[in-house]
Amino acid sequence: SRHDLHCSLWQDNSMSVKRFAFARFSEVTEQCFLLFTLILLMFLASLTGNALIATAIWTNPVLHTPMYFFLANLSLLEIGYTCSVIPKMLQSLVSEARGISREGCATQMFFFAFFGISECCLLAAMAFDRYMAICSPLHYATRMSRGVCDHLAMVSWGVGCMAALGQTNYIFSLDFCGPCEIDHFFCDLPPILALACGDTSHNEAAVFVAATLCISSPFLLIIASYGRILAAVLSMPSPEGRRKALSTCSSHLLVVTLFYGSASVTYLRPKASHSPGIDKLLALSYTVVTSMLNPIIYSLRNKDVKAALRRTLGKKKVLAHR
Repeated sequence: SRHDLHCSLWQDNSMSVKRFAFARFSEVTEQCFLLFTLILLMFLASLTGNALIATAIWTNPVLHTPMYFFLANLSLLEIGYTCSVIPKMLQSLVSEARGISREGCATQMFFFAFFGISECCLLAAMAFDRYMAICSPLHYATRMSRGVCDHLAMVSWGVGCMAALGQTNYIFSLDFCGPCEIDHFFCDLPPILALACGDTSHNEAAVFVAATLCISSPFLLIIASYGRILAAVLSMPSPEGRRKALSTCSSHLLVVTLFYGSASVTYLRPKASHSPGIDKLLALSYTVVTSMLNPIIYSLRNKDVKAALRRTLGKKKVLAHR
């Protein structure tokens, strides 16, 4: 058959698949084009929004504080996160070039996991920053110094890199005997593991444990931080003080809910409940939709960010007219 012919062409003498192909979204060309247009618009909105926020923070001294330092790092992670997946997906939607080499697939998986796990850790660092600001305001400046913030950011990126490297090496040390078609739009862990030879139950258990540690550990730190924050807020005598304290956390809480909600449903639910269609919708949610919404959430709910964005855009208009 055509599928078997492709598999034989993509194998070498070791009979391990050396090239994969992403499954088609739809056999209807119009549907693929519509999806291409929607995803491209969301992708461009995500890139523009996150780039503007990072630029506004780096170029406006008033935003050189720990909270905005972490927000700039989050925007950079979101840019890398979407760029690791979306361009290849857009290509697959409008062309027959749906293939990807084993090495290319491993590279895509590494960067996707790297940016995703780093974001999990960074969201925990942001929650810790809010905890220090609200629960220990007198010592906030010294305990959240630039050096401490740099170290927290480096640890987040470093943990993401090491965890992604270990996961990718582990997955691609396996043999893939076919079929060659990945029932997904990028090289994610579950659909790639489904193509491995033989019994993969031990590998699936190891990936589940790793995902649990990478997702749940930062999430527990976030829960602990916000538990202390809530206790501190409830003990405040002034309603205005409580409102102001909660408003500084609301954007972060919304981003955490969107990101962790979709990621947890994808990676922490039992294998028997997985469905390729549902998994693709969830993946679109945390690769495109969440990344597009984050700049909107932070800019709409934060006067300092809105003012910095206006100044940044104003400078660009002035330069454009010169």
